[in-house]
Amino acid sequence: MSALPNNDVPTLLVKIFGKDRPGITAGLFDTLAAYSVDVVDIEQVVTRGRIVLCVLVTEPTVAAAGELRATVHSWAESLRLQAEIISGVGDNRPRGSGRSHVTVLGHPLTAESTAAIAARITDTGGNIDRIFRLAKYPVTAVEFAVSGVETEPLRTALALEAAGIGVDVAVVSAGLHRRAQRLVVMDVDSTLIQDEVIELFAAHAGCEAEVAAVTEQAMRGELDFEQSLHARVALLEGLDAGVVEKVRAEVRMTPGARTLVRTLKRLGYQVGVVSGGFTQVTDALKDDLSLDFAQANTLEIVGGKLTGRVVGEVVDRAGKARLLRRFAAEAGVPLDQTVAIGDGANDLDMLNAAGLGVAFNAKPVVRQAADTAVNVPFLDTVLYLLGITREEVEAADGDAEHEH
Repeated sequence: MSALPNNDVPTLLVKIFGKDRPGITAGLFDTLAAYSVDVVDIEQVVTRGRIVLCVLVTEPTVAAAGELRATVHSWAESLRLQAEIISGVGDNRPRGSGRSHVTVLGHPLTAESTAAIAARITDTGGNIDRIFRLAKYPVTAVEFAVSGVETEPLRTALALEAAGIGVDVAVVSAGLHRRAQRLVVMDVDSTLIQDEVIELFAAHAGCEAEVAAVTEQAMRGELDFEQSLHARVALLEGLDAGVVEKVRAEVRMTPGARTLVRTLKRLGYQVGVVSGGFTQVTDALKDDLSLDFAQANTLEIVGGKLTGRVVGEVVDRAGKARLLRRFAAEAGVPLDQTVAIGDGANDLDMLNAAGLGVAFNAKPVVRQAADTAVNVPFLDTVLYLLGITREEVEAADGDAEHEH
């Protein structure tokens, strides 16, 4: 077996392009096999039925090289393809240190916004090594493989750019850990579900406006969460406990929430929720979605009535981060391989503690502090930030249907 070339060995870059059909790749390599060349690199892309196939091979003897060129061109013409063969030396230049995956979500993704992201990557000293599409539905998601710049400065630069042009950008460091088994922990109200659960309870108690005003203050970070929790729950005093079942029935899942959890579970991830809301609702969600972890506050019920108090440890801003660490320890997952998703100020400690913090349709204060922000209304777009493609999601769904 001959060794792969070093960087001063003559090589040929063979490029084939035209209408795709089965057998092109096999046919090209059958043609090249007659010249006993070694394959150094291959890249193939098919876009809207057009193939671009690039093969880098060691150059044969001078006499054989001319014959190889003629044979490849003749083969290509027989299939109505175009061929280009370029002489050179060695392999690709080595990728720079500092490697990241940059995921861009657009709804739609315009040429203008893509140009702005690419220019900002270049400005930071980064090089785009590869680009491919992760999804076309429910948003367009593309991933750039970038080298030559460290992840943190790249993330900072692109976050500023993304905010200005109205796309969502996530930057994570490249490496095996990206697809390792991980833990995903979500906030519940306005993240996993569309509602604020305490406001659903308040509607039954006739104090919805008062509760909503306090909630809004807390989410903006203007009020201590624990104080606001006690103030809002006090307004529910005397409410019949039968309301719990009604509230559970009223909860509306965020679009894509079931897809997100189902796909993560199939891929071997562990999934949990932490909520400043109530176990009376989160326990039902845990059962419904087969979650691994769930923690929230518990409304006290005495004699079939809500007392207006909560019992047990209060899940507040610091509590959510503490629970993320506890879940990670129980799951056996390092903290840097955790993902946290949330929308409010009380999620900030959890988002900062996680390996990747995702602000989902969040308040401005949260968007600015998180690693990345998603501002489209589909929770399953978080899958693309983890490098999971739409095709993988649909394949997992198809496999599950065959099992039943």
